[in-house]
Amino acid sequence: MQFAINISYIIAAILFVFGIKMLGSASTAVRGNRISSLGMLLAVVATLARSNLGYEWIAGGILTGALIGFIAAKRVQMTGMPELVALFNGFGGLASLLVGWAEYEKARPDWSAYLTENDAVPGSWFSALVIVLAIVIGGITFTGSIVAYLKLSGKIGATAAGFPGQKVVNLLVMAGLVAVGAFFSIAVEQANAPSLFLATVALSLLLGVLGVIPIGGGDMPVVIAMLNSFSGLAAAAAGFVISNTVLVVAGCLVGASGLILTVIMCKAMNRTLGNVLFGGFGAASGAGDRQVEGEMKAISVEDAYYVLEAAQNVVFVPGYGMAVAQAQHVVKELAEILERNGAEVRHAIHPVAGRMPGHMNVLLAEADVAYEQLCEMDDVNAIMSTVDVAIVIGANDVVNPSAVDDESSPIYGMPIVNVHQAKTVFALKRGQGTGFSGLVNTLFFRDNCRMIYGDAKATVSSLVSEFDG
Repeated sequence: MQFAINISYIIAAILFVFGIKMLGSASTAVRGNRISSLGMLLAVVATLARSNLGYEWIAGGILTGALIGFIAAKRVQMTGMPELVALFNGFGGLASLLVGWAEYEKARPDWSAYLTENDAVPGSWFSALVIVLAIVIGGITFTGSIVAYLKLSGKIGATAAGFPGQKVVNLLVMAGLVAVGAFFSIAVEQANAPSLFLATVALSLLLGVLGVIPIGGGDMPVVIAMLNSFSGLAAAAAGFVISNTVLVVAGCLVGASGLILTVIMCKAMNRTLGNVLFGGFGAASGAGDRQVEGEMKAISVEDAYYVLEAAQNVVFVPGYGMAVAQAQHVVKELAEILERNGAEVRHAIHPVAGRMPGHMNVLLAEADVAYEQLCEMDDVNAIMSTVDVAIVIGANDVVNPSAVDDESSPIYGMPIVNVHQAKTVFALKRGQGTGFSGLVNTLFFRDNCRMIYGDAKATVSSLVSEFDG
């Protein structure tokens, strides 16, 4: 039986690798998702085939989790997807923490007997170390993800929240966590081990809160990717704790892919991960209060129609406002009308647009927008000066020219979609407020930019009606 289980784990790991590889292309992503799901099903079935399991608890957990997942999937809107992803990351970390805690409680009565049962590990220090890693990474992921969820959902302030000496406090907590975890690993069989263990749990949970609180809302895509990586690493550590090969493999895959995505997000913002975590972006008071010369100039839907009707090259730049308005379907409809009218249409996707990595890609894919029309930032920027009309739908920071021409701006040096180089820019916004980062967008004051105020879905629908009429 054990041999069959190990073979099943190897097959499951292979399916994971092939599934993730297929996610790199839109044409194979659906099949890759199914292959990965099949691998996970195989891993779960193989694990349940092991003896001495409490199947009544497992069945109860499966039913409860399935019910919660079904309700969440049905109720969540696309605008709430980043918050849901943050919660999923957090609960993954919590699961790893609880696995580590359960294994420690199992070992406490007789640590020597526990080592005999788990003879795959070299000694007590290693068993204690992997338990500590599962606790630390899982705890940081859990509370950090909860704070990210609260920021994304607007339940607490989305801007960076700092206090005097915060970096010093974070450093002391981190140093204390490393010291306590090391002492626990060395003295796991001593009388003070339970106290050290509880201190490790508490400091891990505290560090997760202190680590994410000072990160501004504009950095949330990076934070989500990083926490996703942490949840994978926590799962890998939990796999070592319970000697489960497939959990180690799956956790490492998630951890590595999340880390790569984090690096991509940082590169898209021209910032280092350290600057994101410790820079406190958006914490400076008045960051979004900079005065800009000129005024925002509005245009009616009717006048915008005449400009679009004559356009030969149109670029849509989606942002979080499109998700809020759920305008992706009417955007596709307008794009099809423009194509029939003879215009070449593209959708420019900035890597950090929205509230999580790939947010805009998911929205446009939901509307069945042709994958060939989704263009990366560098490709669109190369031809932006030839674009007749750029339509910015709810995006703010990713099209802010301050990143190019204002050295005092917090986002200076960040690569943006250069819509300010287009012949005409239509900016669809509900009002004149700033973006999620709190920065004023100087694009809206430029001579080639016109504002169309109102709900994005209603505005695009009106443009569609103008063409149909």
